[in-house]
Amino acid sequence: MYKPFTASASILLLSLAGSVYAQTEEQRSTLADQKEVAVTIYNENLALIKDQRKLPLKRGASALAFRDVSAKMRAETALLRSLSAPGSLSVVEQNFNFDLLTPQKLLEKYVGRNVNIIRTNPATGVETTESATVLSANNGVVLKIGDRIETGLPGRIIYPDVPANLRDRPTLVMALDNNGAQQQDVELSYLTGGLSWKADYVVELNAADDKLDISGWVTLGNTSGTTYRNAKLQLVAGDVHQVLQRVEITGSAVKRLDAPQAMMAKKAMAEESLFEYHLYTLDRPTTIAENQTKQVALLSASGVPARKELLLPGSDYYYQSSYGDLGQKMKIGVFVEFDNKEASQLGMPLPKGVVRVYKKDGAGNAQFIGEDSVDHTPKNEKVRLKLGEAFDVTADKKQTDFKKLAGTGKYNYVFESAYELVLKNAKKEAVVVTVQEPMPGDWQVLSSSHAYTKSASNTAVWKISVPAEGNTKLTYRSLVRY
Repeated sequence: MYKPFTASASILLLSLAGSVYAQTEEQRSTLADQKEVAVTIYNENLALIKDQRKLPLKRGASALAFRDVSAKMRAETALLRSLSAPGSLSVVEQNFNFDLLTPQKLLEKYVGRNVNIIRTNPATGVETTESATVLSANNGVVLKIGDRIETGLPGRIIYPDVPANLRDRPTLVMALDNNGAQQQDVELSYLTGGLSWKADYVVELNAADDKLDISGWVTLGNTSGTTYRNAKLQLVAGDVHQVLQRVEITGSAVKRLDAPQAMMAKKAMAEESLFEYHLYTLDRPTTIAENQTKQVALLSASGVPARKELLLPGSDYYYQSSYGDLGQKMKIGVFVEFDNKEASQLGMPLPKGVVRVYKKDGAGNAQFIGEDSVDHTPKNEKVRLKLGEAFDVTADKKQTDFKKLAGTGKYNYVFESAYELVLKNAKKEAVVVTVQEPMPGDWQVLSSSHAYTKSASNTAVWKISVPAEGNTKLTYRSLVRY
């Protein structure tokens, strides 16, 4: 009589299959089997690992313990495939064991089980052995020895074995079904946390502040729980969307590779487009050790044309009311910018990072003069850095006149106002200060002591020359309508 195949029968078959694999002797694979490993690291604590190994595999059912994987592997992304016999190897079940062997973990696994306690007589040196049951391993140990309860460790604990789910290294345990050769090249690929990278740049300005030398470094951090030996390293620059929350990871030990010569450093990492991102490939294998931070060269260029700007930005609020004094000894911002173009000895998409700028003093020693962060910068774009505030160049500013010419409703106000700005220069050389005024509403400059440009619909810009150890006064009158 025909009987339908029920869900309970299906579960029974899976249970039987699982028992077959459970009874199979486990085969271990370590880094000694590794032929090649490729590591692609993204910006936000995410990496793709491709671990290739040559393994002897039994035909039929077998259990494989793939050791030395990342402890922060996303197990749901793990994929094992055969490279030498595609389609012949399938994974029936896999378990990611990242609960690593430590004295405390071993004790916790033996709660409710028996261990042996060895005590040593301090006077005679004679050892005695007692059987004990571990009752608790939380904030200490509680033991039942015979008919008494003891806390603390009265002696050495002897365990009969190590639990199967407690590993000394992060391990992916897989139940395999192999219909192919008994020796195969396999690749395990997976996504993991614990690997990160960022770009850092070192810039040195020349004496005239019109040229700079730049070196770019990639800083790699590895807290993933394993080492990647002689890895093919690739880096993806761009904001890749992830569903899972991400955590910032930093390394501990620091290692910096020797910097190649300028032309070599510029070619140290090849760059190409990848979807809407940029991919950087190191031209040689490198080892990324566990709990290590290391640096590799990204680029280098000399004699890059640069521009320094002293900038005094204004505000739009004082064009709408009477304010009088607007500031004494106002700070002037110092900016340096350069073009990321081939004509400027660059032209490589720059990953986001921190740019630190130095300049040599009179004795020829490089001194730190400021730093700024930059976002991902495509080829042919401008890089602009704010380095700080000028010490010897300041400004005094006041509103000299204010009139409300019209306005009773919400949008028909008309204001006329006048301003005086005194720029002071204590340097022994002349400087040029950019005065940038955001003008609200429908505006016009009625009169000005110096020429200006309309850089945007709401911005007037003056370039004011200030003589050495002198000052220059800018006066202007404006009309704004709302």
